[in-house]
Amino acid sequence: MTETLAKSHQAGRWRAVAVLVFGASVIGFSPILVRLTQTGPSAAGFWRLAFALPLMGIVAQRVGGQIGRPSRLGLIAGVMFALDLGFWHYGIKYTSVANATVLPNLTPVVVTAFAWMFLKERPRPLFLVALAVAISGATLMASQRAGAPGINPPLGDALSAATAFWYALYMLAISAGRKRETASVLMFWSSAAGAPLVLAAALALGESILPRDAWGWAACIGLGVTHVLGQGSIAWAMGRLPTATASVVVLVQPVVAALLGWLLFREALGPLQAIGAAVALAGVILAQGASRAKT
Repeated sequence: MTETLAKSHQAGRWRAVAVLVFGASVIGFSPILVRLTQTGPSAAGFWRLAFALPLMGIVAQRVGGQIGRPSRLGLIAGVMFALDLGFWHYGIKYTSVANATVLPNLTPVVVTAFAWMFLKERPRPLFLVALAVAISGATLMASQRAGAPGINPPLGDALSAATAFWYALYMLAISAGRKRETASVLMFWSSAAGAPLVLAAALALGESILPRDAWGWAACIGLGVTHVLGQGSIAWAMGRLPTATASVVVLVQPVVAALLGWLLFREALGPLQAIGAAVALAGVILAQGASRAKT
């Protein structure tokens, strides 16, 4: 009986890992779509959440029957995600592409530290090694990307580093919220809370709010779909995996984004980038082995 339960637990865990990898891979499309929206950075974040809301509402009603009232953790997750979108998009504007890609990859470090201190999820030594391997691979990938120094590197670097902090808090809020409510309801209210914040930021900063043509609108709708499929899958999986483990698996995202940039925009993918992608994925696989629950 114990062996059967252990096998069932292990099968469910790997199913959650597969869903998490799928979600992170879908989110890898986001930078491509943001580039095609023809709007400002924060405005693109608004359309992403605005178009996701109706889809999230439909899913939430079909899964749970009713949406109910927003929870405190759902609202906190929405605020953190709005800050994540705004800081990251403007980090790209002000600093080099390499720095704006490397610094947000500090998210697993922040998540692991917070999960260790506040959620009592103590990482194993092998997991810390896997974390270092995954971040090293992601850093190697980003260091080989071409890009100008940026118009204000110190500000851009600070915004990009803060992105890791906001996304870490978002993941921790989602992880805690998943212990009390479904992923669809949590994602609906986090999106509803985040949308007006990024819209207010876009208006305050004088951004272009509306796309210029049908292709821009299609990209905005695509962002909404990727948010539902990507962040929704991540939220679902985080209810079944340790928070620190999930944060490392999400490092699949920059690998997917780099490959899409190479395929769609002919952005060079050098040999060191390819090695970095392989190292990052190796770290993700090692993290899964290190974080397996004891049977």
